[in-house]
Amino acid sequence: MIFVTLGTQDKKFKRLLDAVENLDIDEKIIAQIGSTDYKSEKMEIHKFLPSNEFDKYMKEARIIITHAGVGTIIYGLKLNKKMIVAPRLKEYKEHVNDHQLQILETFAKDGFIIPLKDFSELKNKIKEAEKFVPKKFVSNNENFVKSLDNEIARLIKE
Repeated sequence: MIFVTLGTQDKKFKRLLDAVENLDIDEKIIAQIGSTDYKSEKMEIHKFLPSNEFDKYMKEARIIITHAGVGTIIYGLKLNKKMIVAPRLKEYKEHVNDHQLQILETFAKDGFIIPLKDFSELKNKIKEAEKFVPKKFVSNNENFVKSLDNEIARLIKE
């Protein structure tokens, strides 16, 4: 199963859904499309999913196709998922700036995701995902919390 998620913000991303709709593959595709209005012949469409269903689809997906939102990318990496990530672009009025392109390039450069800039390449990216092994994501939260605790302890002693 392929899970497509566009996030829950008010930003539309019809371009990515069109690319998925145009795929010639025989695999179940479930999509959470958020505020994007879309009718599909091939995808099981959900505007918004309860968190338990979203989690279920993220965990069960063979491949996740998503926008370049940091929260979705990090969650997928924590699940060790193969993700094809596409940026929303200002040029298409999909976002107010191109920060998602920068996010995509950073995660792709480090080997965490498969980047999708040219949507006509989606089928090839799905084939690439067969052999792709995402780099293991290691959260820095633990180190940050330790540093913060140490700084607070230091300030208390002063």
